[in-house]
Amino acid sequence: METTTTISPTFDVNIIRKSFPVLEREVNNQLLVYLDNAATSQKPQVVIDALDYYYSNYNANIHRGIHTLAEEATAAYEATRNTVRDFINATFSEEIIFTRGTTEGINLVAYTWGRKYIHSGDEIIISTMEHHSNIVPWQILCEEKNAVLKVIPINDDGELLMDEYKKLLSPKTKLVSIVHVSNALGTINPVKEIIDLAHANGAHVLVDGAQSSVHLDIDVQKMDCDFFAFSGHKVYGPTGAGVLYGKKKNLEEMPVFMGGGEMIKEVTFAKTTYANLPYKYEAGTPNIADTIALKVALDFVTETGKQLIRNHENNLLKYATEQLKSIRGLRIIGNAKNKASLISFVIKNIHPQDVGVLLDNQGIAVRTGHHCTQPLMERFQIPGTTRASFAMYNTKEEVDRLISGIQKCIKMLS
Repeated sequence: METTTTISPTFDVNIIRKSFPVLEREVNNQLLVYLDNAATSQKPQVVIDALDYYYSNYNANIHRGIHTLAEEATAAYEATRNTVRDFINATFSEEIIFTRGTTEGINLVAYTWGRKYIHSGDEIIISTMEHHSNIVPWQILCEEKNAVLKVIPINDDGELLMDEYKKLLSPKTKLVSIVHVSNALGTINPVKEIIDLAHANGAHVLVDGAQSSVHLDIDVQKMDCDFFAFSGHKVYGPTGAGVLYGKKKNLEEMPVFMGGGEMIKEVTFAKTTYANLPYKYEAGTPNIADTIALKVALDFVTETGKQLIRNHENNLLKYATEQLKSIRGLRIIGNAKNKASLISFVIKNIHPQDVGVLLDNQGIAVRTGHHCTQPLMERFQIPGTTRASFAMYNTKEEVDRLISGIQKCIKMLS
């Protein structure tokens, strides 16, 4: 299926918005303002159409069928792999492993590379701002292997203390697993520097790109990370379709993750031999439709222009930050010099959940709570925050509605 977009060569948010049908919806009798993009982005019509077209025209299992529908589905599925390779600038298509999302990608590395290479007394380094999905798998591994989990501290602005990171590195460090962009603070971490220091120490590095993949230009070769994981649903694609990138040498040397169909060369009751990359890690029938639609989403982003999107989002971030700072009793959590387009905040004597409910009553969707970063909330000694996160289709007028909505909340709850 060929899809086309009607994106202006110069960024026009009003044209962009027409591509997203949900933005025409009313919530509580008011036009929706969707500011929960760090949790999941909305989907353009071309992505929705791609899903419908697959199921309506060439739904079939892939790789093993020789009939026309199977061959069409296989070609479309593998086309996504090539698009992802280009989107993150991987060297080989075989380095692209399809997963359900970032969480599965991290777990895949923990259960394969980790179980092979982490031993008693070895050390894994993460940071204070990690999502639970980049904490729990390493805790499980460390408990199993009697390894040690170390944590990079942060300053009050939500920035990594790089001197402390350097002190944590030792001959025992085998892996550094770091978030590229914090989902709770918006902080953009200096991953290139982190990777170079780790490699100089002989350690591997996994980068959690769940938030960065939609906002930043990703070049895994230039970054030189060993692994990079991201989720399609945060890049305007469907849920349940994600990617793990790994350097080819690493993936070839790692043990398999799940056993079953597709990931084998030959099975006998005496022995099984495994398929070559990338199929070695893709057991069973995959999420075919959503993976095919992921290509359409990535093409949509590329055709729109990541730099144009980033400029627009950064302008929204700057404007929203200035407006929020003017509200008495409101404190922004996360003031890093280098930030992506999300803002977390607390309001004195008002619980974030109350703010979220009252904003929803006004048709404004934000995220409240600990954002799956409970240790980070403990670092700031708060139960949670209200988070507004921006995407290509958000507008200055929507920020104004957010500010007005917050002011109404304060008046109601003070």
